Amino acid sequence: MTAPQQPFGARLRRAMDERGPLCVGIDPHAALLSSWGLGDDIAGLETFTRTTVEALAGTVAVVKPQSAFFERFGSRGVAVLERAVADLRAADTLVVMDAKRGDIGSTMAAYAQTFLHRDSPLFSDALTVSPYLGYGSLKPAVDLARASGAGLFVLALTSNPEGGEVQHAVRADGRTVGATMLAHLAEENAGEDPLGSFGAVVGATLGDLSSYELSVNGPLLAPGIGAQGATAADLPTVFGAAVRNVVPNVSRGVLKAGPSVTALREAAVRFADEVREAVDGA
Repeated sequence: MTAPQQPFGARLRRAMDERGPLCVGIDPHAALLSSWGLGDDIAGLETFTRTTVEALAGTVAVVKPQSAFFERFGSRGVAVLERAVADLRAADTLVVMDAKRGDIGSTMAAYAQTFLHRDSPLFSDALTVSPYLGYGSLKPAVDLARASGAGLFVLALTSNPEGGEVQHAVRADGRTVGATMLAHLAEENAGEDPLGSFGAVVGATLGDLSSYELSVNGPLLAPGIGAQGATAADLPTVFGAAVRNVVPNVSRGVLKAGPSVTALREAAVRFADEVREAVDGA
């Protein structure tokens, strides 16, 4: 395996500084395909994905394909995803694969090989993972991410209401489960400069999170901007001192501007500018 020049955290920091701290999701669900005048079939998926990649590549810091929306079309859908990943990375655009994988032992290792091994056609700059079989279950992914110069985004404080019954549960040591995940990530990123490669998923819709230690020396992927109700102006209140490491994720707020490549690109740039203004003013 050929080692990359820089780990994910350093590459992400540079991309955020140059293009603005924004991640745009590629979520080709049936309703969105229909709103673009496309069929809910492989032809529609290919057109949607090709158009979105053309608009976003080289425009935003990070693009986050949602694997499930491609997998639902079987092997042909996965082939479309493979091409999208390759085209984005060839355009020097960071790819976070939103697959939320989480398992134990050899199964977790296989998931890691799929998305974090540099020889895989789905190799991505980072992968979303679920730690709720225990943080230690992620070790195969952590190890391979380090070896590949990739990163992870670990589900910590998610924006869905159901997440609280697990993430806000209090352990015997008095810490919540979510806080425990953040503490693990701080350990992974200790000493890294300018930014660690192991981040957390923390919802931008959660309000004041000052009771949590969000400064993990790693990125915070923050869904919820746009259609879910949060705005760029909310970020300093939610994330406090950690706001400069936040990568807000927008999906529908940008994608609804399609199918025009120009309109998609303009929407992405507008969101990136709003986020940059909010962060710089914090």
